[in-house]
Amino acid sequence: MTSGEHTLLRKRDGDEAKVSYVELFFDLVYVFAVTQLAHRLGEDLSLLGAVQTLVLWFAVWLGWQYTCWVTNWFDPEQLPIRLLIFAVMLCGLVMAAVIPEAFGERGLIFAAAYATLQVGRTAFVLWQLGRGHPLSPNFQRMLGWLCISAALWIAGGLCHDSLRLGLWSAAIACEYLSPMTGFRLPGLGRSQTSDWTIEGGHLAERCQLFVIVALGESILDTGMSLDHTAHWSPPILIAFLVAFLGSVAMWWVYFDTSSSDGSEAIVHSRDPGRMGAYFHYVHVVIVAGVIVCAVGNEMTIAHPDRRMDLASLAVQIAGPALYLFGNGIYKKVVYGRFPLSHWAGLAALAALALGGLLTDQLMVSGLATVVLIVVAAWSSSSRRQQVRGASHAA
Repeated sequence: MTSGEHTLLRKRDGDEAKVSYVELFFDLVYVFAVTQLAHRLGEDLSLLGAVQTLVLWFAVWLGWQYTCWVTNWFDPEQLPIRLLIFAVMLCGLVMAAVIPEAFGERGLIFAAAYATLQVGRTAFVLWQLGRGHPLSPNFQRMLGWLCISAALWIAGGLCHDSLRLGLWSAAIACEYLSPMTGFRLPGLGRSQTSDWTIEGGHLAERCQLFVIVALGESILDTGMSLDHTAHWSPPILIAFLVAFLGSVAMWWVYFDTSSSDGSEAIVHSRDPGRMGAYFHYVHVVIVAGVIVCAVGNEMTIAHPDRRMDLASLAVQIAGPALYLFGNGIYKKVVYGRFPLSHWAGLAALAALALGGLLTDQLMVSGLATVVLIVVAAWSSSSRRQQVRGASHAA
């Protein structure tokens, strides 16, 4: 155990750890990354383009997620951890900058930046912990899996087309699925989630702040889309209003009904490590929904009266559907049930998809936003009734 280990770990004194300013500064890189992903998807709405963007989104999310766990264990106010975060930011910024060409000429740059971020951060943490710390075996297994995935990332960066996509998909699977098996490796055993002593409130708040980052990108995209239109015709202004109301409804669905309860769910869980892992698995779907919604908003503001085609319809429906589905699973994790309001919203979106090709982008976007608003109002009302009922029973 190194002498620095005692000072670098967060102190577990019973008080909820707060998100630091350096962590908020770190998240600024991901504002850029989310914007890059949204623009990339908007420029290539083919099935292949969507799959490629999905792979890149998982890379962005996993880079943030693994760093989030590190800052949950280690104190970001300590100089070595702060410098580590800055180094991760630099790698993340390079990675985000080349997202548009990640499946083109700059694939190796993307792979190298991402692999350096993941392996370098974990190796540094392991060095700081030393051999005697209880967390060291977990980070040893984690480093092993990240080295395997790094080899796949680099190999993919040296290849092209479908081979690159296949290798990078395998790398994503390594990093996303290995925590489910406790990072099991021959000779190193496996980790138990009960061994992951996490600060629940901090972890939940980090996830919530990433949702704010994604919603902020959606608002930014909405404003920029309006700015780029030469003439503010009534349909364009209506599309702008619809996009704004959609963002408000998404905020309401998540933050008004379950965000604070999510923190309590981790804090009071018998297995906080497992609950924290569930949070990260679920939020990748929630934020993906926000990104796709941002693409749909940009398309609608640019061409509100354009007749729907299959690609545009998929974007307009998939964004809200992913968001409601992710939130439904999130609330099942927190409350133990998938809300009826979210099932109803998903059914309404499915019905809208069946008739969407008969109308234009503004109509489909507007109706999808109405669905989000109704779900937000329904779930908010239901939650308040439950709280009142619980208070009366007490």
